[in-house]
Amino acid sequence: MDTDGRVTHTFATLRASVAGARPSALGDGLLDVTFDAGIGGAMPVGAWDIWERWRTLGRPTEPGLWTAYDRDLRHQWLGAALRHHRHGEPDRPAGTTYHLDGRHVTDIEGFWCAIGEAVNGPGGYFGWNASAFDDCLRGRWGAATPFRLVWHDAEAARTHLTLDDPMGWFEEHHVEVVLR
Repeated sequence: MDTDGRVTHTFATLRASVAGARPSALGDGLLDVTFDAGIGGAMPVGAWDIWERWRTLGRPTEPGLWTAYDRDLRHQWLGAALRHHRHGEPDRPAGTTYHLDGRHVTDIEGFWCAIGEAVNGPGGYFGWNASAFDDCLRGRWGAATPFRLVWHDAEAARTHLTLDDPMGWFEEHHVEVVLR
């Protein structure tokens, strides 16, 4: 709520417990609530649209919808992909070949979005940081290792990123990567 009493959508993260509440000076039936921790950083403009899209339409059926977003919103897309990941489905068998569309891998978030789609289809999740990616490479997230990844249009990533980290992660888990 804004200082003048208008409701706004800041769409922020709150991880706290209620420490107290009292009737609000802003009107009958309203409460001023005190929490024992602060609100995390506000979500970037556009995040609400991403989360609302996933909530109302479900997981995308068309690949690459994340490509229109900047780095901050790609991170939000990844959060929605994680939230909507299909847990409990078996991994595809070791030895499977996956194809990563690298045309829009211009930042690390783009890599996470692209690898998620390569392994788990449109809106797919396969990590959103190094630790989560390591977890995914250990199984139960769509792909059993070792597998083969054909990275199409890898030049886009080479132009914008250092590929040492992703290539090292793949090597550790015996994933064959073919850069095209």
